[in-house]
Amino acid sequence: MPSSIQGGMYILSSPSGAGKTTLVKKIAKNKKFVVSISHTTRKPRPTEKNGKDYYFINKSYFKKLIKKGEFLEHAKVFDNFYGSSKQMVTKNLKLGRNVIFDIDWQGSRQLKNKKLKYKLFSIFILPPSKKELLKRLIKREKKNMKTVQKRMKGFKKDLIKWKDYDYVVINDNLNICYNKIIEAIKNKNKTSFNRNFISKHVRSLLD
Repeated sequence: MPSSIQGGMYILSSPSGAGKTTLVKKIAKNKKFVVSISHTTRKPRPTEKNGKDYYFINKSYFKKLIKKGEFLEHAKVFDNFYGSSKQMVTKNLKLGRNVIFDIDWQGSRQLKNKKLKYKLFSIFILPPSKKELLKRLIKREKKNMKTVQKRMKGFKKDLIKWKDYDYVVINDNLNICYNKIIEAIKNKNKTSFNRNFISKHVRSLLD
């Protein structure tokens, strides 16, 4: 059994562009939390730095790491691979740090299926509207419409996974959303959300 000083795992997932990475960085400013920096085969965006936002590697090296069992979870998302370092995560958990994962539903499902001996709490973030999501993606991708369209095509597939999560929140206002997530993390299993309201909101996003 894990000792009392061991940390917990907190997953943040969302459709691309809903704001999970921004929220993860905001949560990580709290000293009790550390971000699990993923390895990825995608190209870095202009503002991203290797070793800070991601470990940017090629597909050949990524596949070698898979064979060596270096990843706690890994997934293919939009033609690129992403994976969480097993060594980095377990080291921080044993030191009593709470590890935040910025991963999609595939990675979240893998972590849950492993049934690790650490606390695990999953959060799904929804955009306020499809129109707002598109606006955020256009801004993030520097008007690269080919990439934006690819992200929007995967929107429905990601969206319907919200039911697999412990807590679901709408990111209409960054600070309000952040405060709700922090409160949910503090309360863990005592936290609840209005499933009927969220279900209606999801239907409106799918229309």
